[in-house]
Amino acid sequence: MTTYHFIGIKGTGMSALAHILHDSGEKVQGSDVDKRFFTQEALEDKNIPIFPFSEDNIKDEYTIIAGNAFSDEHIEIKEAKRRGNTFYRYHEFLGEWLKQYTSIAVTGAHGKTSTTGLLAHVLDEAYPISYLIGDGTGKGHVDSKYFVFEACEYRRHFLRYEPNYAIMTNIDFDHPDYFTSIDDVFDAFQTMADQVKKGIIACGDDEQLQQIQAKVPVMYYGFADTNDFQAQNVNETANGTEFDVFVRNTFYDTFTIPTFGNHNVLNALSVIAICHYEGMRAEDIKKISTFKGVKRRFTEKKIGDQIIIDDYAHHPKEITATIDSARKKYPNKSIVAIFQPHTYTRTKTFLQEFADSLSLADHVYLCDIFGSAREESGKLTINDLQKLINDSSILELSHTDSLLDFRDSVLIFMGAGDIQKFQQAYEEKINTLNNDNELKNAR
Repeated sequence: MTTYHFIGIKGTGMSALAHILHDSGEKVQGSDVDKRFFTQEALEDKNIPIFPFSEDNIKDEYTIIAGNAFSDEHIEIKEAKRRGNTFYRYHEFLGEWLKQYTSIAVTGAHGKTSTTGLLAHVLDEAYPISYLIGDGTGKGHVDSKYFVFEACEYRRHFLRYEPNYAIMTNIDFDHPDYFTSIDDVFDAFQTMADQVKKGIIACGDDEQLQQIQAKVPVMYYGFADTNDFQAQNVNETANGTEFDVFVRNTFYDTFTIPTFGNHNVLNALSVIAICHYEGMRAEDIKKISTFKGVKRRFTEKKIGDQIIIDDYAHHPKEITATIDSARKKYPNKSIVAIFQPHTYTRTKTFLQEFADSLSLADHVYLCDIFGSAREESGKLTINDLQKLINDSSILELSHTDSLLDFRDSVLIFMGAGDIQKFQQAYEEKINTLNNDNELKNAR
């Protein structure tokens, strides 16, 4: 029995993988920075040890799994290589681990996490499964029939995987610090398609995915009647979205999802397609209606007369989809977008597209750009984006009380950096005001 030591265990993919190994009976521990992350609580609940970074954490008998955010110069990685430990990068280990199962990779520029969560939910209701979701959620089972996992295209990491099936949600230009063009992104997905062993479920409404060539069957899903799996008669209700599914132009069944927006219908349709292909009964697939969502994807709470939404949207198309969902769910409320751009390269590449998508909200607040570990800083500032959005404002962490003005509104905090600290500061401001009012009333 080895001990698996995770360097950067609080990362979303890393923490999910740690859960899987722990649940599968392996001994797991990890190290990371002191800062608290939303993935941490679940690790602590399972008593998985988390240490500060130190070369003393590395022991000869450990198997090391290192997060992709850390360079070979990291103190623990250098120590592991000096000692000659068995060493994997995150995606390398995952590529080996999934070979034990019928594996289903979920990939695409947008919608990966939500679709992975949705598929894991439906399969988990019917079979013993393992899954790895990009929101830090992971589950292992010694008798797993399926292994459902999120496969990220960044730096072509997903080419380490040879899954039985792949769901491909879309191909879009993102990660401009690595990919040079949409053609470069397509090339990565085409190579991925060549590695799939049994079948691909691809969105036929996506022009890029229509060009994918594969040695295995490709089943298309979408709204167009040319798709193998088609959604028709989409109807938004108070509780979600209802739609009919046609399989090769023959009515299959009616499904309900607890979310809003066409992108969520497409995500659900991909799940229905793979489950149908694997021979699941419609009544089991219909448990899609009880999905509770994944972390940081349209996660909402009600405080007073405001709806507060936390969302990972960090690309213009994701911002558009998130605002669209809010409009459909709350058609009579004002929408306030609070956005923190993630990485200077992405902000610079999509500056006008960010302005266009954010302008779909009724009011816009912008937070300083969050630079990634891969880039120190850029000449660009948040003011460059503000100039392109009429009546937008810069939100300072110490002055979130300006958001109190939006009565009976939906406030969407969006971004892939640390946008949550702005939401937290605002909620603390509300609590302080409520406590002050209670004191006044008590007097």
